[in-house]
Amino acid sequence: MSSRTSRQSARPVGIVRVLTSDDPAVVEDHGRLLTERFGFPAVSRCIPGQPDGIHDDATHRLAEPKIVALAAELAAEGVGSVIISCAADPAVEETRAALRVPVVGAGSAAAAVALGLGRRVGVLGIRDEAPPAVAALLGDRMAGAARPEGVHGTRDLRTAEGTEAAVAAAAGLVAGGADTLLLACTGLTSIGIRPRLEADLGVPVVDAILAAGLVTSYVRS
Repeated sequence: MSSRTSRQSARPVGIVRVLTSDDPAVVEDHGRLLTERFGFPAVSRCIPGQPDGIHDDATHRLAEPKIVALAAELAAEGVGSVIISCAADPAVEETRAALRVPVVGAGSAAAAVALGLGRRVGVLGIRDEAPPAVAALLGDRMAGAARPEGVHGTRDLRTAEGTEAAVAAAAGLVAGGADTLLLACTGLTSIGIRPRLEADLGVPVVDAILAAGLVTSYVRS
């Protein structure tokens, strides 16, 4: 292990949440999941002024400078790497340019893992199209993209109706030929839907936060 990698592995991972919340359970749920799965400590922070997170082009643009600034704060406080907790990978390249620690985007991490698991990847998110960062990596191995009916933001997923709509949309992707599913909204991580989809549909389901944690564990090893 190099001295640089050793220093990184001794430091926590910074989690940039792209929604605004003052509820510790919401703020820390992704970091808590990564600590349970991979064993590394995590520090989670929210960008300001976006209670509905990123759900369209305008909120994506609005969030980008906030993400870079928050990631820089986390790096200054001593994190060894940063995960941007959004499958759209907002400001990933800008954050990498600004920081001297590894920066992992949840979307591109999920796409990379999905390509290792299947030949036809269905993308489930909160927009009608797959996030560009995901679509670019999947290329012609993307079987299709779907948005749950009635879901337009992460808060919609937290309702019983939103969860059932997500299950139905995922089933539609599998019926259309997907042999692997990619959860292209980290709000789907928060509602813990992956185990149910795998049990009900019988295909691998890639959670973007777990995929980002897997990639981050590599740079910490």
